[in-house]
Amino acid sequence: MLKPSRLKQGDKVAIVSLSSGMLGEEFCQHNLKIGEKRLKDFGLTPVFMPNTLKGITYLQEHPEARATDLKAAFADETIKGIICSIGGDDTYRLLPYLMEDQEFIHLVKNNPKIFTGFSDTTINHLMFYQLGLSTYYGPAFITDLAEISTDMLPYSKKHFEIFLENSELLTEIVPSNLWYEERTDFSAAAIGQERIIYWDEKGFELLQGKASFEGKLLGGCLDSFYDILTSSHYSDERTICEKYNLFPELSEWRNKILFLETSEEKPAPNQFEKYLLALKEQGIFEVISGIILGKPQDETYYQEYKKVLMKVIANPDLSILYNLNFGHATPRCILPYGIYTRVDATANKLIFEEELFD
Repeated sequence: MLKPSRLKQGDKVAIVSLSSGMLGEEFCQHNLKIGEKRLKDFGLTPVFMPNTLKGITYLQEHPEARATDLKAAFADETIKGIICSIGGDDTYRLLPYLMEDQEFIHLVKNNPKIFTGFSDTTINHLMFYQLGLSTYYGPAFITDLAEISTDMLPYSKKHFEIFLENSELLTEIVPSNLWYEERTDFSAAAIGQERIIYWDEKGFELLQGKASFEGKLLGGCLDSFYDILTSSHYSDERTICEKYNLFPELSEWRNKILFLETSEEKPAPNQFEKYLLALKEQGIFEVISGIILGKPQDETYYQEYKKVLMKVIANPDLSILYNLNFGHATPRCILPYGIYTRVDATANKLIFEEELFD
C-alpha cells in the first residue's frame, strides 16, 4: 500500500464535502469557524475547496462538483492532507467521475496524501484501497475538529495529532476510559457546553475466539456496506459499486481483520442482523482472521448486538473483539487501511506491526 507522509507545520490541508454539503449551511457556520481555528492552532493551513461550502442542495444535485474538489486536492502539490467535512448517504455517486478519470487515478498513485473521514466516507476509503493508497478511518471536520466543547475530545485529539510530524508516532490503540453521549443540540447556543460523560471500565471485549489474531485492516461503516451490497437506499448504488469493483473480491479479504461500526441511525437488532447477513453472503466471514466492532453510539443495543454477532457468525473459532473506540461513537481513534495489525485482547491493545506513514 502507498502511504502518505505526515503533516509539517504550515502544511495545507483540504476540507472536502464528498457527501453532505451541510458545512456550507448557515446553521454550520460556528462549526466552520471553530474547526478552522483548531487546524490553525495545530500549525496547519486549512483550504476549503471551491465547492465544499456550496450547501446541501447544490452538492446533492452536483456529485461531479464534489468529485472535482477531491481531484483538485490531489492535483495541488501544496496540499498534503484531505479531511472530509462529514459523511452522508450518497458518496457512491462520485465513483463514475473518479474511477473513469485516468488523470485522477495517476494523481492518487503518484501523489499520496493523508485522507481521513468516517461513516459513508467508507465509499471513498474502499475506492482508495482499490487504488493502493492507505487511508484513515478517523476524524472528520464537523464532528471532531469543530467539536463545540471547549476543545476537541482528548482521546480524539490525541489520535488526530498522529497526523502531525512533530507528534509521537502511533504504534498501538488502547481503550478510552470514558465515552460521551451524543449531543441533541449542535447549535451555536451550545458552544462551550461539555458533553455528558460516562466511565467505561469494560475495555475491549473479546466475545469469542482467540485473544490474539492478526492481519491487515479493512472495513468501514456496516450501514454503508449494506447499501453497497443491496441498493437498499438508492436503486442504482449496487450497480454502480459493482461496476467499479468497490467491494473487494473474496480473495482480498483473506486473512484480513474486518473492522465494522454502526451509524448514528442506531439500527435495531433485527436490522443489524440483516446488515451482517448481507456480508455473510459474500463469504468473507469464512476467510478473515477476525472482526473488531466499534462501540454503538450511546451504547444503544450494546448487549443485543453481541448476541446477534455470535448468532450470525455461527463460528465460535472466529475471534470477535467488541467495544472499540472508532466510528460514530465518541471519542474516536484512527484505523489505517491495509496496515498489518496484531490484536492482543488480553492486553486490551491493537498493535501496528508496520509504520502508518511513509
